[in-house]
Amino acid sequence: MTCTSCFCAWQPVTFKRMRTVCHCSKADHQGCCLIVTTGGTGPAPRDVTPEATSAVCERMLPGYGEQMRAISLKYVPTAVLSRQTAGTRGKTLVINLPGKPKSIRETFDEVFKSIPYCIQLMEGPYIETNESVVAAFRPPADRRTAKQAQQ
Repeated sequence: MTCTSCFCAWQPVTFKRMRTVCHCSKADHQGCCLIVTTGGTGPAPRDVTPEATSAVCERMLPGYGEQMRAISLKYVPTAVLSRQTAGTRGKTLVINLPGKPKSIRETFDEVFKSIPYCIQLMEGPYIETNESVVAAFRPPADRRTAKQAQQ
């Protein structure tokens, strides 16, 4: 089973909510391969998404946050205040996106290119994308045809 979960900006991420989603349902029991959060990654006291993510993840993948900040710096100098990150819990990738829709749009297409391969490396499903929207990157040796992916 493949499923995704998203925390919306109007539902603030808290330690309790993140633990509930990971422990009780999505990551641990439903075979969810991707949990996406939005917002809560700034320097304000209420912004605890990275800490909540770190608390539930077994391994952190700081490259995702580094890439999002690098992209955002092309648009605003305050991107250095962002604390987006990502991590893994079992076979689930948990990734924190910025809170503003404009920032999400600017960063997610670039960041998403590596997500299907990351999930594949974690022994999750082989995810194909519509290349006219966003092409997933995989090294040539790890690419499959549609027929191979179904087997």
